[in-house]
Amino acid sequence: MNIYIGYDSREDLAYQVCSHSIKSKSDFANIHPLKLNNLREMGYYTRGEDKLGSTEFTFSRFLVPILNEYKGWALFCDCDLLFLNPIEELFSLVDDKYAVMCAQHDYNPKGNTKMDGRLQSIYPRKNWSSVVLWNCEHPSNKNITTKLINDPETTGKYLHRFSWLKDEEIGKISHEWNWLVGWYDEPKDGHPKAIHYTEGGPWFPEYRFCDYHDIWKKNLFEMMNLKN
Repeated sequence: MNIYIGYDSREDLAYQVCSHSIKSKSDFANIHPLKLNNLREMGYYTRGEDKLGSTEFTFSRFLVPILNEYKGWALFCDCDLLFLNPIEELFSLVDDKYAVMCAQHDYNPKGNTKMDGRLQSIYPRKNWSSVVLWNCEHPSNKNITTKLINDPETTGKYLHRFSWLKDEEIGKISHEWNWLVGWYDEPKDGHPKAIHYTEGGPWFPEYRFCDYHDIWKKNLFEMMNLKN
């Protein structure tokens, strides 16, 4: 199972804990961090700095079908996630008739900033692209090329809305696999299988005691103990 995690140099610890939460529950997870420096060196990513982007992987996340050689299924997720259930359960949901599958939130954040003061962008299909099962060999995903992604005329809105796809090519997975902290409530909305600290996680001082902070810290301590 190929899993591509968005990597932001400002959130290295978040990436490490996200990766640990996946690997600690699966022997078959093949994890790839989407580090911009590496992608630039390999010639996949040539865009300049995105001054409107809230993360370093705003655009690089859409390289997944290319990096996966347009073969099979792969998962992308933001680094500020914590998986509570084995990743095999998520991959078991794949349906070949779809080009992508994601949690289709109706999400409207309240504030203008998030995390470490970065701009909070508001647009239709907000956070749909933060956890995506990619059918890399679906014919419609052949439209995803390095030329398209690196073209400065290609906007974040176009990509994050999956605008190269027809609506019926976008499959739905439960929001429990992309549980937006502060938006969904237990038990009214179910129970999280993957927690998304989209407004900011415990690795930021101002979010040290946010909802679900204890679960993230437990994974952090487990990870550190394994390294020692």
